[in-house]
Parts: sequence; C-alpha cells; structure tokens
Amino acid sequence: MNAGWNRLARVRVPATSANLGPGFDSLGLALTLYDDVTVEVTKGGLSIEVDGEGAEVAGRGERHLIVKVLRRTFELLDELAGSGLGRPPGLRLHCVNRIPHSRGLGSSSAAIIAGITAARALHPHGGLLDDAAALALATEIEGHPDNVAPCLYGGLTIAWSGPDGPRTVRLDLARRVTVFVPDRTLATERARGLLPQTVPHEDAAANAGRAALLIAALTGGLDEGVLLAATEDRLHQGYRAPAMPESAALVDRLRAAGVPAVISGAGPTVLAFTTASRVDSIGLEVGTGWHKHSLNVDPHGACVQPPGP
Repeated sequence: MNAGWNRLARVRVPATSANLGPGFDSLGLALTLYDDVTVEVTKGGLSIEVDGEGAEVAGRGERHLIVKVLRRTFELLDELAGSGLGRPPGLRLHCVNRIPHSRGLGSSSAAIIAGITAARALHPHGGLLDDAAALALATEIEGHPDNVAPCLYGGLTIAWSGPDGPRTVRLDLARRVTVFVPDRTLATERARGLLPQTVPHEDAAANAGRAALLIAALTGGLDEGVLLAATEDRLHQGYRAPAMPESAALVDRLRAAGVPAVISGAGPTVLAFTTASRVDSIGLEVGTGWHKHSLNVDPHGACVQPPGP
C-alpha cells in the first residue's frame, strides 16, 4: 500500500430538497434521510458494493459516480499539495443507500459530496481542500449548487454563483417536514427540459417576493398561513407538471387543505412543511400510492463517522 494514505473513511450524507417552491436553483434544505458510504484503500483493484437504492449500478466500476468523484478529488488534492502521490493502489467502496434515486431528493448531490468528503479523509493532504473549495468542486461536477450546498453544510442554504464561483449562506432551521415519494422516477434533465427560456416579468417579480417571504417564514417562526403564501411558485412547478401529473395534483390538494406543499427539487417527490400527524388528519387529500417519510432538517450536513469495529 502506498505510504501516506489513510486506510478507511466512513461518511454519512443527507438527502436534500431544493427550490422549496419559489427559491428556484437557490434554496436548499438538508433532511434526516441518509446514505452511508465507506471507502477503504486496499492493495489493488476496485470493489463496489451497493445495498439499497442504486444497487443496480454497482457494476459500473470506474464509471460509478462516487468513484469518479473520488478520482477527481484525489487529483485536485495532489495539485494543491504538489505531492505527486497519484492514485491509491486500490479502493473498496461500500454504499448503504436510503435516499431514493431520481425522485428530487438530491441523490446525485449526496454521491458527489460523499466522494469529496471521503477523499478528503483518505488523502494525506485532505485538509488543503476546505469547505468553500469542496463546494466549488461539487458544483462543477453537479452543474449547480442548490443541492450540494445543503448536503455539505446542513440546515437551510441560500446558494448562488458569482465571479469567484459558488457561494452559500447557511441558516439554522429546526422544523419537521413530510415527504411523499412516488414509485415512479423522473430524470432531472427531462424536468429541466420543460422549462421555458423566458417567463413573464410579473411571474419573476412574484417569485422574488415569495422567496424573500419564505426565508422570513421559515426562520422567523411565522404561522402556516404565511408559509402557505410564501411557498407559491410561478417559475418551474407549473411548467413541469405534465411530466408528473400525480405529484402536481397532490401539491394542489394539500395546498387547498391549507398545507404548504411544494415539488421537491425537480420532482416527483412532494415536500410538505407540516408534521406527520397533520398529514394523517387529511388522509383523503393525500390519497394512496405514496411512501411517506416524516423528517427533521439535518443540522450537520456531510459527516465523517468514527471508524467502527
């Protein structure tokens, strides 16, 4: 085994929900639903084992997303350190995945952040890649920062990109949410393909006001009526509705019952800012065919776990 490598990294990464209604491509929330990823440096070869979600991609080898991110992060750390350490002799990857794939809960962002976090823990110069640089790398790989930011930092994040790259502001938030996950999937690329190139000025102005109100409602403890108004969206959910009619209909039913509900990310999962008991009281509005999860906001983001036995 090459000298210098740390032998083992165990990482836990949270699911995320982006957009949150009017905060298109800017707001994100970390949730208490997790993937656990273990990466071990071995004497040679590449071994991948996946339990749970995404088990069918275990055979992708070097094309597995976490493996690609590990390689890219190792290369970047070598560049930063000028070490020429190169690749570890071998890797063993074991994933226990609970975040649904292609459902709007940030599974690809979780994989990216898991790979970066594990690489920082394994590489002898991992400390050279701080969180701001990790966010920049994750955004480069994912294409936008709204899911990778809460996955990395936890809590509620406001992310944007400027001349110096992606930035984020993290806010503490203690709140229960309920997510409704359908069996069907929806590729993010398809959902984005339904968005128009331009939108009416009135809709853009309305979303700007609602996004500001949403931050105030979530962090200021405002009542559910204000939160219902704050989660109104005119930029993306309506345009994407034809690709997920059941999800769009559930959002409408919940909102008609006074529950602040939105499409999670690109969908088709629905997120409601409410408790499980409140949802149970309006069971007829929810209907059947949904996997319901009552979750908290995760306050920590990606964490390196103790090695264990």
